[in-house]
Amino acid sequence: MIYLDQIVECVPNFSEGKDKAIIDAITAAAQSVKGVKVLNVDAGEDFNRTVFTFVGSPENILEAAFQSAKVGTALIDMRNHKGEHARMGALDVMPFIPIKGVTDKDCIKLSKKFGKRMAEELGIPVFLYAKSASKKERVKLPDIRKGEYEALEEKFKDPLFKPDFGNAEFIPKSGATATGCRDILIAYNINLDTDDKSIASKIAGVIRTSGTVKKDKDGNKIIGPDGKTKRIPGKFKGVQAGGMMYDENTAQVSMNLLNYKEVNMHDVYETVKKEAKKYDVTVTGSEIVGLVPKDSLVIAGRFYAKKLNKTISDKEDLVSLAIQQLGLSDLYEFKPSEKVIEYMIEEQGPLASSTITSFLSELSSSSPAPGGGSVAALSGALAAALDSMVCQLTIGKKNYEHVQ
Repeated sequence: MIYLDQIVECVPNFSEGKDKAIIDAITAAAQSVKGVKVLNVDAGEDFNRTVFTFVGSPENILEAAFQSAKVGTALIDMRNHKGEHARMGALDVMPFIPIKGVTDKDCIKLSKKFGKRMAEELGIPVFLYAKSASKKERVKLPDIRKGEYEALEEKFKDPLFKPDFGNAEFIPKSGATATGCRDILIAYNINLDTDDKSIASKIAGVIRTSGTVKKDKDGNKIIGPDGKTKRIPGKFKGVQAGGMMYDENTAQVSMNLLNYKEVNMHDVYETVKKEAKKYDVTVTGSEIVGLVPKDSLVIAGRFYAKKLNKTISDKEDLVSLAIQQLGLSDLYEFKPSEKVIEYMIEEQGPLASSTITSFLSELSSSSPAPGGGSVAALSGALAAALDSMVCQLTIGKKNYEHVQ
């Protein structure tokens, strides 16, 4: 098994969502770096934009980021680009996200190295944003991107719009790029047993950071002295949420969790359950859209273990408990191997990944391996699993406190 102690995720957004040859070339460039694994390629034709997700060690991810940028900016011509999504360059944004064994500080350094190399070798101006931002006005990407590609030439005439790396020069073919360290974003939906979308929308207003618009007794918006609409703040920090329909019978509270270490899935899940009861509605489960870090499931597992008075230390067991308690298989089977970032990057050898049938077939062949050692290891593992099952069935229960 290939197991990394340090994992960084990159989620670059390229301004091309229609030309498969270009998308494939960018994918190949990232995959060409040893130790980097491309987990997802999400192309949007209407947006004319593709979001790539790849992971690896810090040094390898930095190289993959540059190689994909080199290929993408060579093949994409912004002078011919039109799309629904906001953008300011062929490579619009290159975020670096700490997943495991790395800190924000590490990813800030990576983003700066990337920006410097891109400006020096590719001649494209680069801005630092999010946690890497050099100015408070550049923390939010929309503030840098305002006016988009079409406004760059005029904006570069303003001394205050000087890029962090490269010259304040409009490059018609490539535009400009933003890079920085940001927290991982979890796209998370909670399912309600109702076909009334308005209920999901009302609950979303309670949990999201921006809250809801404040109204008077007649239902009119209340305007403050500053001329802005007054709002009732939501319960959670770093949560964007709204109501939507999964199908004609299932309303969802759909959200982005911007910092799961502060507000995790179990926090909003338990709150939505309480809010739903006020409308005589039940939460049936939830779903994760895209990928999720293992740590977020472990944190949720610890919460539910404590709530259920269970003593669980094994992280895999905590992940399983979180999947069960959050109802992540409510709409379709939740497969950790296809949804958890760490599991997707870990690769097993042919023996460890074989099925029981294929293992027995290989064992009974003339091949010297697998042999007695593998059979003994498997037998021991099966015995240990049974022993663990008995412990899980009894630990934390009052009748068994004397043998805990």
